[in-house]
Amino acid sequence: MLTLKKRSEPSQLWTALTPVLAVLLTMIAGGFLFIILGKDPFLALRIMFWDPLFDEMFGAYFRPQLLVKAGPLILIALGLSLGFKAGIWNIGAEGQYIIGAVCGAAVALAFYPTESLFIFPLMILAGGLGGWMWAMIPALLRTKFNTNEILVSLMLVYVAEQILNTLAIGLLRNPDGNGFPGSRNLQDYYSASNMEIWAGTGAHWGVVLALGFAVGFYILMNQHLLGFQTKLTGQSPRAAKFSGINPNLLIVVCLGLSGMLAGLAGIFEVSGPSGQITIGFNVGYGFTAIIVAFLGRLHPIGIVLAGLLMALTYIGGELAQMQLALPAAAIQAFQGMLLFFLLALDVFSNYKLSFKFGKVS
Repeated sequence: MLTLKKRSEPSQLWTALTPVLAVLLTMIAGGFLFIILGKDPFLALRIMFWDPLFDEMFGAYFRPQLLVKAGPLILIALGLSLGFKAGIWNIGAEGQYIIGAVCGAAVALAFYPTESLFIFPLMILAGGLGGWMWAMIPALLRTKFNTNEILVSLMLVYVAEQILNTLAIGLLRNPDGNGFPGSRNLQDYYSASNMEIWAGTGAHWGVVLALGFAVGFYILMNQHLLGFQTKLTGQSPRAAKFSGINPNLLIVVCLGLSGMLAGLAGIFEVSGPSGQITIGFNVGYGFTAIIVAFLGRLHPIGIVLAGLLMALTYIGGELAQMQLALPAAAIQAFQGMLLFFLLALDVFSNYKLSFKFGKVS
């Protein structure tokens, strides 16, 4: 009989191999999905993972998009990883991303058309505070009323979406937009635009900040007391309690920090690639960042690499939709399969297969 036997300690080999195997299994399963859809699986995978970077015709346009897409994913995933290590599950980063974008854009539109060097820093501050404020709702409900932060943060995503839709057709709507929903385009407002720092690279201030936070989180998790407390709480909550760690304070810090980073991702997106507050502004970065965090093994360097990979599925998926007429749902299913295989294989980090042979009577 085949059974699972708990390991005395997590397997380092399986921990390292799981992301690689998950990617390979996703490609195999994705190939079968493309066959079902009547497409050549090898061609589809080539278009998704090779052509955006190396094709002579499409590479020049899609290569800069890699950093544009990866920036918010890395930024959000870094914040989530801190809480996930401590067993604090912020599933509502998408809502915090939306609120951060709304708050930052509102600051910019309040100053329009004034030109000033202080507007963009104020937008960043407002975006971070907006995301932090939205994350404080599940944090306070968890610490004061012991509610489930997973459900509360997730439900707040839908509240944030309704706020976004209301403002896009209401207070923030462009008065010169002929009645169409959506705010003014912040890319046309120099003081509020998040432009490329180096032309042709796709690197804007959000990307730079994401890479900077990755370095900061690496130091935090390995050199700072908060990193030790986070790891200890996740590995052994009882030991953490006996060591004097305040669990409620840790919940507030982890949720607040992840909300702030999601809010920053939102403001960098709305002032840069997206350009404006619209009904369809949220594209699921907050949810995809959960995959990035786990695929990167909750490690800053791993998250950067996973963010680049997931960004490649976005831009490669767009190219596959154009060239092969693949439905957008197929690309989302591909991303979902990656998380499925990742979590399924993760079982073997803590358990090993054991064969038991019963006696034949």
